[in-house]
Amino acid sequence: MKRVVKWLGLSLLALVLVVAALGAHTWHAKPLSINWFYSRVFLQFALESPELLTQLGLVEQFGVRGHNAKLDDRSQAHEDAQFEKLKSNFATLDAYNTDGKMADATGQDRISFEILHHYLGTQVKGEPWRMHNHPVNQLFGVQSELPNMMTQVQRVNDKADAENYIARLGEFPRAMDQVIESVKLREAKNIIPPKFTVEKVIDQLNDFMAPGAAGNAIAVAFKEKLDKIPADKMDAATRTDLQARVEQAVEKSVLVSYKKLAAHMETLRSKATRNDGVWALPDGDKFYQYKVEEQTTTNMKADALHDIGLAEVARIGAGMDTILTATGYTTGTRAQRMQAMAKSPSQLYPNTDEGRTQVLKDYQAIIDEITQGLDPYFITKPQAKVEVRRIPTFTEKSAPGAYYNPPALDGSRPGIFFANLRNLAEQPKFSMRTLAYHEAVPGHHMQIAIAQELKGLPIFRTVLPFTAYAEGWALYAEQLAWEAGYQKEPLSNLGRLRDEMFRAVRLVVDTGIHAKRWTREQAIAYMMANTGMPEGEVVSEIERYFVLPGQALAYKVGMLKILELRERAKTALGPKFDLREFHEQVLKNGSMPMAVLERVIDDYIAATKRG
Repeated sequence: MKRVVKWLGLSLLALVLVVAALGAHTWHAKPLSINWFYSRVFLQFALESPELLTQLGLVEQFGVRGHNAKLDDRSQAHEDAQFEKLKSNFATLDAYNTDGKMADATGQDRISFEILHHYLGTQVKGEPWRMHNHPVNQLFGVQSELPNMMTQVQRVNDKADAENYIARLGEFPRAMDQVIESVKLREAKNIIPPKFTVEKVIDQLNDFMAPGAAGNAIAVAFKEKLDKIPADKMDAATRTDLQARVEQAVEKSVLVSYKKLAAHMETLRSKATRNDGVWALPDGDKFYQYKVEEQTTTNMKADALHDIGLAEVARIGAGMDTILTATGYTTGTRAQRMQAMAKSPSQLYPNTDEGRTQVLKDYQAIIDEITQGLDPYFITKPQAKVEVRRIPTFTEKSAPGAYYNPPALDGSRPGIFFANLRNLAEQPKFSMRTLAYHEAVPGHHMQIAIAQELKGLPIFRTVLPFTAYAEGWALYAEQLAWEAGYQKEPLSNLGRLRDEMFRAVRLVVDTGIHAKRWTREQAIAYMMANTGMPEGEVVSEIERYFVLPGQALAYKVGMLKILELRERAKTALGPKFDLREFHEQVLKNGSMPMAVLERVIDDYIAATKRG
């Protein structure tokens, strides 16, 4: 009997050692299965980013919450280590493609390989320009991302969550110091933000600090979160103590770190004397071509995109002029006529709190209406809901007109369409439908939520973004809603055309700024003349393109490719073409580079013909 027990014990020990060795091999070397490798890439990246884990809401359902007390490591040493890991992962992925065998794979196996290979390869290719960005700018950066996470994303459902909230606030000084150091490293390489960026970031920092600790957005949001906890789950004394500690942390950690960042940004005022595109950076022309390829997932050149933009501006402008004339706006330039319509009392909400509340309600009604009518156009619909909220007031001055935040993967948070309500004179009613369709349904929310809910795929497939695909789909969704009859009124259709014009103009001004050396003022004038958008909104948009080179190109490039593929499928399949099935092919694989999407649709066409 002892011999049997000893044998069983040795066998169990051997099994444990084998499993441990296999686990270590999978974590550090080339895993035996490529699917294990996919999981490792995601897990290693996610585990290095507590903020990403908070955003995803993936592990809280298993009782894991410690990451909600920490902030990401923003040090240059950490970024260097992460980039080396990225290069190593790319080499490992290539090792699975011996003799090009992944090209012979089928179905999702081939799609997964192609998607990750494109993503990692593109990041590796960008190594020479890793510091050609501005970590702190008027659109994003630690100064806005962290408060948005604390107020909009981080959950506080009990005392343990509240303690994590407080602990995370204590991390602000370290994170801010690391960001300041990264800005200094770029200064040493003559990578200086545009003049307007420095000025607007300083204003943003001052606006954030102005209310003091008790009135700060982070402290106010914490109280709102506490108020939602049932009375039987937390007594009044505990709430009072936690609120006092949050305000103390805001005072001693958050505001102190913001003052430090503001002081450093002040030192940049004398250095940031121009508003130039990235052509002015070291090796700037090559950097811009890299960003064009990264954002559009194509090999297109700036000159070709500029010409496409000019042609699209002319085509869409003719359609806008037809509606303007038919609705009685016949005098003045297109911009003047659009502005006259936008200022019509019938198109405006009161610029009051009550008006803003009504805007949010009307957006939600638009979304609810089209959500009920999806069946003729889609097979798969997302389970996650979407809500409309106002962009936080401390960032709305320099924020875009709208943006979308995905739902938590565990279902604890819906998708959120954030609308900029800084000035309701910028929010004419005729523009609302197309914006709701873009940001929510059938646009971003539908596409991203479906991707997050995909089953049986590597997890990176549910979260990895490709701008041309995501924004191309959202712009396509605007046209699809019109084709489905949801913009019957001529003025609603004018709103759709204006927004498509807006994306066509982006092709012109983005390439103009960064490749053709347009000035900020030249780009603003061109966009205003062709879209008729309010000057404040146009200025925010143009300044966005300065700090996100190439990103604005992706919308129209992606939309044009999806429309091209739809027409290809209709022509090839004739009576066999099913719009619902076409959309299923586009959406059921998650975000993809354009070349992979094209192959997926070609495979669908071939399979449908055979069937």
